[in-house]
Amino acid sequence: MLRSARVSTAALLVAVFAVLAVPLGVAAVPSVVSALEEPAPAPQPSTPELQIPPSELTPPAQVAALDPEAPLPDPGLLAAAVEAELMLDGPGHLSGVVVDAISGDVLFDQDGAAQQLPASNQKLLTAAAAMTKLSPERRFETSVVAGARSSELVLVAGGDVLLSAGESDPDAVVGHAGLQTLADKTLDAVDPADGPFTIVLDDTMFVGPTLNAGWLPGDIAAGEISPIYPMAINSSWVEEGVSRGPRSADAAFDAATAFSAAFAAAGSEAGVEVVAEVIRAPAPADAVELAAVASATVEQQIEHMLLTSDNYLAETLARLAARAAGQPASFGGATDTIDSVLGQLGVPGEGMIISDAAGLSPRNDVSPAQLAAVVRALAISEDPALVSVLAGMPIAGLSGTLQDRYELQGPAANGAGLVRAKTGTLNAVTALSGYLVTVDGRLLVFSFIAGELDGNTVAARAAIDRTAAAIAGCGCR
Repeated sequence: MLRSARVSTAALLVAVFAVLAVPLGVAAVPSVVSALEEPAPAPQPSTPELQIPPSELTPPAQVAALDPEAPLPDPGLLAAAVEAELMLDGPGHLSGVVVDAISGDVLFDQDGAAQQLPASNQKLLTAAAAMTKLSPERRFETSVVAGARSSELVLVAGGDVLLSAGESDPDAVVGHAGLQTLADKTLDAVDPADGPFTIVLDDTMFVGPTLNAGWLPGDIAAGEISPIYPMAINSSWVEEGVSRGPRSADAAFDAATAFSAAFAAAGSEAGVEVVAEVIRAPAPADAVELAAVASATVEQQIEHMLLTSDNYLAETLARLAARAAGQPASFGGATDTIDSVLGQLGVPGEGMIISDAAGLSPRNDVSPAQLAAVVRALAISEDPALVSVLAGMPIAGLSGTLQDRYELQGPAANGAGLVRAKTGTLNAVTALSGYLVTVDGRLLVFSFIAGELDGNTVAARAAIDRTAAAIAGCGCR
């Protein structure tokens, strides 16, 4: 009995201590554990979702085709919007047309049939001819072939006037093909023991005069244009990399001289000798090609011509188009080819005079109605190559010769990003021909020319810009 009491007493004491120990453990364990564990990391700031760099490209948005049933502007309301802006202070006259691209309906006409100087709007005619006669993916090769003697290397001009003196740049239009690259390729193909080498220039691809009889001496002296050859560095501008200043009087020969220097420099370590003087002579009929470099595509060059209004390139592309059409690669062959293509496109030719491809000649005569007809022919064509010409035209406020016009805070701001057109400026002329989509989704083409100006060219240009912007912002219903 006594032993049982002792066991009970002991069990009771254990139970009591156990009960007392639980609160102590509950209180003591967290402090002990926290002392043993590492401190919890400080919370990190979260990056907003919009600021997280994407892990993959977003698929391009699909742009829906224009609705052919989009409402047509009311001609009366459209005329009121145009006439409110198409006003000229000072000498000269303004003419123009607005045409519905789908139906061909003339929505506005102010002396639209009047023949006058188109300035660089002439390049739209050239672009249409070049894209019709030349494949958009075609490239022009500048090559080196073996001459009549083993010591002769013939540099054959193939129509690329956007060469660079340096290495080829595959991402560029100007300088897509480089003469330094051509020199390096040529060096790999020759035996230094055949030297000293004479560089021979064959620039016989183009025929006839190199200067258009209609060009004014002042424009030539100012670098607007220069003698046309089938090879040039940077459209014959003397300073490579710029689009202004003097041009070369003999672009092909200057390019050949640059190639000769590049070849001599490339071959100096290998003991290659080069005769200093470059001579002109045709390549042998059965000459073996040693090396070549290719230009940017025709499509890329046409876009460059339209964006920058490159006169030299326009004249070159017109001659290349003539050659592809079986015509002489001359001024006459070029203008005949342009005229022929416009006829094929259904552009009315009555009264039209095409004197050159660039629009510099004061002998050119083209009406706003004819220019609008060219733009419309491109817009409704079933040939993707012709339609692509429209994509090369400057965008108001964004690209090319329209980049510095249609300022967002200016009176023509409504046209920014909406008007796509070719510009044209001479001393007494300013012109704009192109296309736009109205606020109701209707595709319209237009052409405006201000001629016989005298000191008010800038004001006339501003009036035309405001007019195009007004059309773009006018549902006019």
